[in-house]
Amino acid sequence: MTSSPVPARGAPFARRAGLVLLLAALVGVVLALLSGPASAAPTAPTAPVDPTAPVVPAVDGGVDISVGGGSPSSTVTLILALTVLAVAPSALLLVTSFTKIVVVLSLTRNALGMQQAPPNQVLTGLALFLTLFVMGPVLGDVNEVAVQPYLDGQMTVTQAYDVGVVPLKEFLLENTREDELKLMVGLSGEEAPADREAVSMTTLVPAFVLSELKSAFIIGLVVFIPFLVLDMLVSAALMSMGMMMVPPVIVSLPFKLLLFVVVDGWALITTALVGSYG
Repeated sequence: MTSSPVPARGAPFARRAGLVLLLAALVGVVLALLSGPASAAPTAPTAPVDPTAPVVPAVDGGVDISVGGGSPSSTVTLILALTVLAVAPSALLLVTSFTKIVVVLSLTRNALGMQQAPPNQVLTGLALFLTLFVMGPVLGDVNEVAVQPYLDGQMTVTQAYDVGVVPLKEFLLENTREDELKLMVGLSGEEAPADREAVSMTTLVPAFVLSELKSAFIIGLVVFIPFLVLDMLVSAALMSMGMMMVPPVIVSLPFKLLLFVVVDGWALITTALVGSYG
């Protein structure tokens, strides 16, 4: 009989012994790592350090957020400029010579019998530049005593207004009639001031506008009279010739233009308007 082979037991035993040794080595390494920090000597605490002083940023190139002192900021200046532009049309009509000039120019065009020549844009532009010519000294004084000092930071807004309104008030008083001024003082219900200079601006401005309108109508009446006489002469001549169906305006218009050009009417009217303000 042949005997069955006996399995060898040496190889499994060797493998088991190797695994046990490997596990023992791993456990030793872990224990060494855990015991290392505990066995290290404690370090001495670090002494506290004084805090460093803050560094002041340089002014040049930085952002300046100061409100008071020095010249006004660009934001405040921009707001004031927008406010001035918003009230500029009303100021142009009420406290300058624009009203009288544009009314006289319009009446002159109507006296000539022409409704669209010169056009409104031309009359308004001419009135605007004549207003700048008349108001130039006043605007220069306001700029010198109020606007420039305020922009330089030497005055506040209230101080600049109190100083800048003085030249304008003098101009208004010089060109306001006594009757219109008394009328507005009476309508205001205020006590009559001791002198003209003590009148408030709320009373002086409407009195000035009424005075300007009255002066404009007086000049317009003077301009209308020669053209009215010319219309009557042309109308009488047409009726005497039996030409009653011919409109007198069509016949008299060339004679009006001829008369206006011969006497240099625009120069006379401009001289009268500018001369009325001294």
